[in-house]
Amino acid sequence: MMDIQQIKEVLPHRYPFLLVDQVKDIEEGKKVTAIKNVTANEPFFPGHFPDYPVMPGVLILEALAQTGAIAVLGMEQNKGKIGFLAGVDKCRFKRQVKPGDQLELTVEIIRMKGPIGKGKGIATVNGETACEAEITFAIK
Repeated sequence: MMDIQQIKEVLPHRYPFLLVDQVKDIEEGKKVTAIKNVTANEPFFPGHFPDYPVMPGVLILEALAQTGAIAVLGMEQNKGKIGFLAGVDKCRFKRQVKPGDQLELTVEIIRMKGPIGKGKGIATVNGETACEAEITFAIK
């Protein structure tokens, strides 16, 4: 398990763009499960459908990318490096994410070749899929 301070030691992101609140489980370089608590105070809600607040899909995808980065950037050879989003495949949004939801983010690293890798991610709320995607990343 990792708390927010430990997450900040691995990820370079900071408020308002740090989208992972807690890591529940991690197998370095293989798989990670994290939590994003979606609150009404998120900076994007006032401008993203103010009368019908919904978390933007691109930010759900970014939360998955940050979760995957935790699995890879925690590895000894990648400490202090940055993970960049390089591509997204097979992305589907299946449920809206609203204030009060707890987003569970799971990413399994399915391939690493040098500094390039790919992860299969799924974001759920109460066991219901909100988003799934394959994310390609580059470590620099």
